[in-house]
Amino acid sequence: MDFIEVTLHVNPDFADILTAELGELGYDAFVETADGFSAYITQDKYNQPALDETLNRYDDFVQVAYTVQRIERQNWNEEWERNFEPLFIGDQVSVRASFHEKPAHAKYDIVINPKMSFGTGHHETTTLMIENQLTLDHQDKRVLDMGCGTGILAIMAGELGASEIVAVEIEDWTVENARENAELNNYASIDVRLGGAETISGEASFDIILANINRNVLLDDMPAYTAVLKPAGWLLLSGFYTEDLPIIRERAATLGLDFISHREKHNWVSAVFKAEEAK
Repeated sequence: MDFIEVTLHVNPDFADILTAELGELGYDAFVETADGFSAYITQDKYNQPALDETLNRYDDFVQVAYTVQRIERQNWNEEWERNFEPLFIGDQVSVRASFHEKPAHAKYDIVINPKMSFGTGHHETTTLMIENQLTLDHQDKRVLDMGCGTGILAIMAGELGASEIVAVEIEDWTVENARENAELNNYASIDVRLGGAETISGEASFDIILANINRNVLLDDMPAYTAVLKPAGWLLLSGFYTEDLPIIRERAATLGLDFISHREKHNWVSAVFKAEEAK
């Protein structure tokens, strides 16, 4: 299936919030440009009136111009190779494409060929999640990555010593990409599944659950996450803004989760919660 590229020319101060808005419409890959960003969506999900309605809500705050073009699926590699730069996170984690050289000083080296999947580490939410992962003991732990995108967080769990990893995504082509990246990083054992929260119903419990999605999905699916989280297990969430943290914390509290900490970057948040001890 082909993709639609929407390139927005907009004040950088509004790029993050418009990225989140387009994420709600189904856009799931984003590339920063000199004067805005490009957003990508599969052709079957592209909705011109919905795009215009969303952007028009910001007419009183910022000027937004955009262009639209169709990109054949086989040409996507050319698009991201032109824009994907190596990244270093938390002074420990190298995130790079296969055509970049491995840095000598990286403790953890992750190779990601993203195709159309979200999660190269360049977006604030992915970076924040990895920074929070670095604070947790993954050794011999069972880990779940919900909305895995490229599989970068699942791969990071493997780098940190997780013994069993399940990754879940709703798009078949994203599942394919996550599996390819898992194999590329020598983690072919990662169990990448197609579906949503229903795929983990009745699943054996996890020590750590990662979910970098968006506020509404997190609020809806947190009960499903906590149902398969071990006592004293960890839940790491991202994909929402600073102003959304209170409602996320409130929802977590009703599910018996203790708020531990959070990180912020450009108004994006990643929060850490812990399940109650076994009684």
